[in-house]
Amino acid sequence: MTLLQDISVFAAQSIPFIFPRVPPFSSPSKTPLIMDTIIGSLESCKPFDSDVGRPPNTSTVSTVHDSTPSTFSACPDSTLGRHLARRLVQVGVNDVFSVPGDFNLTLLDHLIAEPGLSNIGCCNELNAGYAADGYARVRGVGACVVTFTVGGLSVLNAIAGAYSENLPVICIVGGPNTNDFGTNRILHHTIGLPDFSQELQCSSLLLVFRLSNKLGLQAAVKATMAFLDKAVKPVMVGGPKLRVSKAREAFIELADACGYPIAVMPSAKGLVAEQHPHFIGTYWGVVSTPFCAEIVESADAYLFAGPVFNDCISVGYSLLLKKEKAIIIQPDRVVVANGPAFGCVLMKDFLEELAKKVKRNTTAFENYRRISVPEGTPLKCEPGEPLRVNILFQHIQKMLSHDTAVIAETGDSWFNCQKLKLPEGCGYESQMQYGSIGWSVGATLGYAQAVPDKRVIACIGDGSFQVTAQDVSTMIRNNQKSIIFLINNGGYTIEVEIHDGPYNVIKNWNYTGLVEAIHNGEGNCWTMKVRCEEELIEAIKIATGEKKDCLCFIEVICHRDDTSKELLEWGSRASAANSRPPVPL
Repeated sequence: MTLLQDISVFAAQSIPFIFPRVPPFSSPSKTPLIMDTIIGSLESCKPFDSDVGRPPNTSTVSTVHDSTPSTFSACPDSTLGRHLARRLVQVGVNDVFSVPGDFNLTLLDHLIAEPGLSNIGCCNELNAGYAADGYARVRGVGACVVTFTVGGLSVLNAIAGAYSENLPVICIVGGPNTNDFGTNRILHHTIGLPDFSQELQCSSLLLVFRLSNKLGLQAAVKATMAFLDKAVKPVMVGGPKLRVSKAREAFIELADACGYPIAVMPSAKGLVAEQHPHFIGTYWGVVSTPFCAEIVESADAYLFAGPVFNDCISVGYSLLLKKEKAIIIQPDRVVVANGPAFGCVLMKDFLEELAKKVKRNTTAFENYRRISVPEGTPLKCEPGEPLRVNILFQHIQKMLSHDTAVIAETGDSWFNCQKLKLPEGCGYESQMQYGSIGWSVGATLGYAQAVPDKRVIACIGDGSFQVTAQDVSTMIRNNQKSIIFLINNGGYTIEVEIHDGPYNVIKNWNYTGLVEAIHNGEGNCWTMKVRCEEELIEAIKIATGEKKDCLCFIEVICHRDDTSKELLEWGSRASAANSRPPVPL
């Protein structure tokens, strides 16, 4: 497949993608591509459909046009680097996150020369990958550029995370001079072997064409209707794969038509508008938002759209769900009541067709209204009393609007942020499938770069921050105005609640001092350390007032054992699941 085809297919599919390094050949018997190779006129390489990077605007969804013209016309100043730059802009990338190295410097020259494309230099490859991940969550696609092997292997963890979260991230890795291929030479930046394919051995290329099978779609809808017509109190639950399926609007369309109560899995928070009149909260087993689990698990039919039932989401495999009551809708497959399965049926198509035929049934939602009672409020802090985490998030709640977005780091922020009620238009992101601590620093950088009109509020634990702290520097350098709440409780709190030990205690840093050192008087950055509610109120007032156009870093000192009740419950069940003895053979 040609280079142009690879990029075009990727742009139309919400799937992660490891871009082959330049050159992509390791055999001397094939003609390699180098940066100065003429690949044809850029004008001749434009797709036939002017709506670049998206499926055609037709009633049939998720089709992919082959954008490769039948012939290339030579153009002396067209290079692979220039072509890459142009195609990145066409698919929706206006910022690439990079770490320079001697094998990608010429490529970076081409990228920064492209109108509409900016280079965001990062402190390390891991954060560049995390930033592309955060960028893709808003823009639909993100990109990072690293150097040969040392860069490609360093970024691999972030790319794996994007893959697990179904995020389209393009990773471009510079390669050595093509004259070195097939020469049996050993180059630097390698593991000491004359094989230049280490990165490709650690990753794979995934290209998928997607189109619903019409007969399969009709059969899936018919079987689902027959099942739902027998149900007394059905419910709907949205999962994280609503994003990759581009089915968020179709999910709401079905909810409007059927009248069922709708919940989201914790990994799907932010994908469904919480202002919907039938929204009942987050379904997360025993740590669900109040009264949500009772309604979901007592239903006689539950429709899950895009779920992922991993050990974390299932709270140690403790969900009280039965397969024979479930309709499981995956991006390209529908399973009804643990029975008939219908392949080649796209989620978006299926939800839209089901919405046209489903019968309205509000029984389960009426039950929810009968049993639900208003949530309580945390006890007020006494003057000067050490700040509690629940008080912190009570104040964060008041900061949220359509002009903000929340980034929740792996840890207790997962649970505290789940309880935030998102106003219409407020963004929300977490990494609940991969759960790589430190992800949020790079993701905050990428998200803020993608939507500069939103103010990102990041909730990050001290242990996670120590992994990726350097790229606060990149935020300052690019004049970002995020607010980072650094929750300093002296260790890996989520690990403590799963299995405690001395390894969960970390060296305390002067976090505000570190950020001040990174700031070094260049750019706009403001820091404050808070220990009580009065100081927190003052810090938020300053951050949202006189420092509203500034990167704000607020270090919040909390007690080591101050955790959410949900983490305590979740941690004990995760511990039980992790400590199961081997099954005798």
